[in-house]
Amino acid sequence: MSHITQPEGGAPASSQTPALFSAKRVRIQHIERAKAEGIPLTMLTAYDALTAPILEAAGVDMLLVGDSLGNVILGHSSTLPVTLEDMERATAAVARSTSRAMIVADLPFGMYEDTVEHAFASATRLMKAGAHAVKLEGGRSRAHIIAGLVSAGIPVCAHLGYTPQSENTLGGPRMQGRGTGANALRRDAEAVEKAGAFAVVFEMVPASIATELTQSLTIPTIGIGAGPNTDGQVLVWSDMAGYSEWTPSFVRTFGQLGQALRDAASDYVEAVREHSFPGPENYKND
Repeated sequence: MSHITQPEGGAPASSQTPALFSAKRVRIQHIERAKAEGIPLTMLTAYDALTAPILEAAGVDMLLVGDSLGNVILGHSSTLPVTLEDMERATAAVARSTSRAMIVADLPFGMYEDTVEHAFASATRLMKAGAHAVKLEGGRSRAHIIAGLVSAGIPVCAHLGYTPQSENTLGGPRMQGRGTGANALRRDAEAVEKAGAFAVVFEMVPASIATELTQSLTIPTIGIGAGPNTDGQVLVWSDMAGYSEWTPSFVRTFGQLGQALRDAASDYVEAVREHSFPGPENYKND
């Protein structure tokens, strides 16, 4: 069985991509300029060499090799079982198949929280696999980790609000930053900015707080379930494309890829069973 992959060099930027991102590679300076110039940033997850070049060709600025691969690809019920080796393989696949989008890779649970040295050892493995930056969860409690990585030359995207790796502490997927939690979120956001994060993801926080922080922070904000006023948006690609049967309430589906795949597979099964595939055009007699 063979498959022809994206030619080396990747796909050119989509005609819908702003001129800011027409560079051969989207880098941190482009992300910073996007906030300054009011250009919305786009990020989608990617886990393999099959989908990553398609998303890049569509004009996506950043590809997040998320530990959500645990749920989406590996069949786990959470992100917690995801290993550093899982993340290395996925990051390498995305990096080998793309050339323009910025690749951000998640540091998985248990591989960065205790010491800067441990975080550095984990992050360097993802960078060597092809990442251009890493993402980690947590605010003030992780600020020293962020600062240590940045000082070592590793760009860091922070992640605040609902942090899936802390689902057992937070009581599952729940809105964060409400009521008295708003002040904690503000302090966390200030801490990760001061520590040197180049951007911050806000997940499942009130739109009003996300808007306020987007206006007060100098670094770009990327929202998921955080309203329309963050500097950019991120979604899990399979949610975005309608591949999954269930999606969170903050997701808009932009296709029905799951149904299309089921229809195609059903047509294939029918064709094989009625002996219409393979047809004469699909084989040679000599």
